[in-house]
Amino acid sequence: MNPIFRFYSQSLKTHPRLTNGLSGGILFGLGDIIAQYMEKTDAPYDPVRTLRPFVYGALFVSVIGVKWYRFLNNSVRINGKPADHWMNTAARVACDQLLFAPVGIPFYFLSMAILEGGTPEQIRQKLADKWWPTLVTNWYIWPLFQTFNFTIVPVHYRLLTVNTLSIFWNTFLSYTNSEVKVLVDEA
Repeated sequence: MNPIFRFYSQSLKTHPRLTNGLSGGILFGLGDIIAQYMEKTDAPYDPVRTLRPFVYGALFVSVIGVKWYRFLNNSVRINGKPADHWMNTAARVACDQLLFAPVGIPFYFLSMAILEGGTPEQIRQKLADKWWPTLVTNWYIWPLFQTFNFTIVPVHYRLLTVNTLSIFWNTFLSYTNSEVKVLVDEA
């Protein structure tokens, strides 16, 4: 077993909240760092901007994510079907994408806007402009990935698996959030 993965597994057993919090924060922060370097601006790297998604990933995603995956695994089941039956996987993916994603995406933008010190009108505009297009993009990516995640990955590693793919998703979210901020600031 890879030493890093072994360390992560041991930390998850001994300090699950801290481990999930740090991994969520680091991966959300990493997504922002990548987004900042991909953006075509002359602005220098902004560590405070990176701190916002770090805080979001560490405090919100890690707590909500663990509970959400446990709920999906333990409560979303088709009567009479074994836990690993494809119908249960389909039900979990549907629940994740039709219940969690439509709420989780605006929660991200809301959290970033509040951490940025946005006004109520800026927050409303950000949600109005970005919620639906981001949700649709989410549906192109996450259902297939979550099918894999719910089929193959043990429940205690699902958040890590999601957070790993989320490096790319978080880069997209950070870029999208930054794009909105520029549009709002110019208005």
